[in-house]
Amino acid sequence: MDEEIVFERDATTPAGEVAQLSPLVRRVIAGNGGPMTFTGTCTYIVGRGTVAVIDPGPADPAHIACLLAALRGETVSHIVVTHTHRDHSPAVPALQAATGARVVGCGPHRPSRKLGPGEGRVLDAAADVAFRPDEQMQDGDTIAGPGWSLAAVETPGHTANHLAFTLAEEETLFSGDHVMAWSTSVIAPPDGAMAAYMASIEKLRGMAHNRYWPGHGGPVSEPQRFLRGLVQHRRQREAAILNRLAAGDDTIAAMVPAIYQGLAPALHGAAALSVLAQLEDLVLRGEVLASDPVPGLTSRYRIV
Repeated sequence: MDEEIVFERDATTPAGEVAQLSPLVRRVIAGNGGPMTFTGTCTYIVGRGTVAVIDPGPADPAHIACLLAALRGETVSHIVVTHTHRDHSPAVPALQAATGARVVGCGPHRPSRKLGPGEGRVLDAAADVAFRPDEQMQDGDTIAGPGWSLAAVETPGHTANHLAFTLAEEETLFSGDHVMAWSTSVIAPPDGAMAAYMASIEKLRGMAHNRYWPGHGGPVSEPQRFLRGLVQHRRQREAAILNRLAAGDDTIAAMVPAIYQGLAPALHGAAALSVLAQLEDLVLRGEVLASDPVPGLTSRYRIV
């Protein structure tokens, strides 16, 4: 059954404030709000006494100080990272130096494929290429502390190395930037890939969680309904691209203003990458042809 996606954009807690979200989960939001980060990156503290910190956030001294204040008197056993975007992992070295915690989670940054034409400007622009975990987790790998456990769920798509984490004790999922209630995830090649993203959505549809805690914004309170909406949203975006191709628009630059009417010009670059991700998937499925061996931002496209 198709399900229209309904975004929840209510403000969350102020940056720097420690919010008790559940018996096992606290959140501190970094002060890096913006068009791509909503109110800021959500850093989660899991457990009491001996805890894990998920996604320490940007290398912002004020945010790191707030985190350390929230953790005073506790032992940080693990620093967990969902993916290597620069709003999620660069605070790791400072937090590890202050706590001695083991860094686990996703592996180093790795683009999903070679650059296509016109993509030189975007390579690694948002990536924390210096990140190296002490232990790279794979699907099903688990870490644990007193009264809590976190199991890795491989969810590539937003980035090639993206992981989510199940907190079994509360039947919840830390979904990183894979699923967020305030907006759809940006799938930006070469790091992101639409085929992988859609496969990861289908993977989560086969799992049971009561709630998602995302990398930005408030919780996803009805995960299965929301996932159905995400699938429908991507189908509609794909249909819009095919309609533009049928109308004679054969470049991404021509498609973006027609598909994203009213979008702020500053966000056209991100929109172009999203269109590219959809076109890559259509090329992979044999529904669209590209003028270049690796589809890119400046390639020309046509329906098969």
